[in-house]
Amino acid sequence: MVNPFDFKTALLAKHAQHVVLIHFPIGLFLTGVVFDVASLWTKTSVRRNALTTAATLNIVTAALFVLPTVLTGVAAWQWQLEGQKLKGLLLLHLVLGCISALLICVVAWTRRRLPRYRLPFEILTALILGLTAHVGGFLSGVNLPG
Repeated sequence: MVNPFDFKTALLAKHAQHVVLIHFPIGLFLTGVVFDVASLWTKTSVRRNALTTAATLNIVTAALFVLPTVLTGVAAWQWQLEGQKLKGLLLLHLVLGCISALLICVVAWTRRRLPRYRLPFEILTALILGLTAHVGGFLSGVNLPG
């Protein structure tokens, strides 16, 4: 049995870093989208600006967490499977993860540049991100049937 306070074992586990880090870009990005949607329904400009700023901060921070998350995912693949060729759900998760990472970064980059198309693009990214997380849940054993 592993001691839950043994930080060395927890930090050096072959896939633990990815499992921990992945929650930051997911949570930050989805929270940013919620703030953006809320800003559309707000009547006062002060609240609208505050919600838009909060959305921007969340989405940009999510984009900053994308690189370490992708790197730890690739490292987990190399350590756990020793670089074997991916197939099935693992391959699907890798492809969706790369697409999600790219879309999060593009959304963060285009927030001020394309404000008119911002929300539909954010919602599309959120849907792909959710699908990626769902597939990752099956891989981790969280979403097992039954």
